[in-house]
Amino acid sequence: MSLKITGKLPSGKHLEKLKQSPNYKDGAFQNLSYTPTKPEDISYFKMTKEFFKKHPEVKPPTKLPFVKTDLNSITDYEPVLIWFGHSSYLIRIEKKNILVDPVFSGNAAPLSFMIKAFPGADEYKAEDIPPIDYLILTHDHYDHLDYKTIRKLHHKVGHIYCSLGISSHLIYWGVDEQKITEMDWWQAEQLNDDMLLTAAPARHFSGRGVKRAQTLWSSFILKTNKHNLYIGGDSGYDTHFKMIGEKYGPFDLAILEAGQFNTMWPLIHMMPEETVQAAVDLKAKALFAVHWGKFALAMHPWSEPINRVVAAAETLNMKLYTPLLGEPLLIDDPVRPKKWWLI
Repeated sequence: MSLKITGKLPSGKHLEKLKQSPNYKDGAFQNLSYTPTKPEDISYFKMTKEFFKKHPEVKPPTKLPFVKTDLNSITDYEPVLIWFGHSSYLIRIEKKNILVDPVFSGNAAPLSFMIKAFPGADEYKAEDIPPIDYLILTHDHYDHLDYKTIRKLHHKVGHIYCSLGISSHLIYWGVDEQKITEMDWWQAEQLNDDMLLTAAPARHFSGRGVKRAQTLWSSFILKTNKHNLYIGGDSGYDTHFKMIGEKYGPFDLAILEAGQFNTMWPLIHMMPEETVQAAVDLKAKALFAVHWGKFALAMHPWSEPINRVVAAAETLNMKLYTPLLGEPLLIDDPVRPKKWWLI
């Protein structure tokens, strides 16, 4: 394993600057609400023991269906979203390419044999990605910030917008510091005349090693002249969704995590039903559920997240988009939802 993979924590003047954030207290970044990573009655020993009792269907029984889209040819119709599995996706909007949390190395861990992508969910590689105007990085976990992918992509990225502290990893990996803008919660950046990006709270944590919460985790609001999109990153359910909905909503689309949940870590990842409620809180017109379909990071059956989201969306009357991996999702004119995961 290359030690580069783990990245580098903020230090020196950079760390001193981060300490000025109102979200940095007692030597680490904090959530808006008290957020232990596990309930008090659950020990780390029990969590480790339970982790090895994964459901027999934690991985799909066969290769996942996918669409291999020529990503250089999506310029004629927009806004469009291409999902690559888990929390990686490309948004083409206002003639700009925006890439979110790309992981194309085939795994989501520091060691290549750990947490490997499902067959069919790893058909897209960094080489398939067109020139990117804006790269958005929500937090530094391995399933969202991938060393090998960043190394291959950063030369064709115009600018990177990320949560506080993440630039330490990026610069360590050879990314030009001038191409990076770190953002604190509620900070806004005008990307161009037609596009405003705002960082917002999430309820999660960060860290690529033993020491946690030394970099920030965020959601993002992408507002253009015609559309308003919510980029959720990872988050447990909390009051911040309603706060964001009231301040920045309504949203044409909310992209929210729905997988890798468990009752042993109920505050840092949402249950699928909470995902749909979060979309309601955000005043979203439609929901696209991510953070599933590529990696097994929890113990539940691989398709349980989307099955439960579908049921909850019907109950709460929330429009739900369910494109195949790699299939262009036209945000203004989506195709009829299909249950492609029933394989």
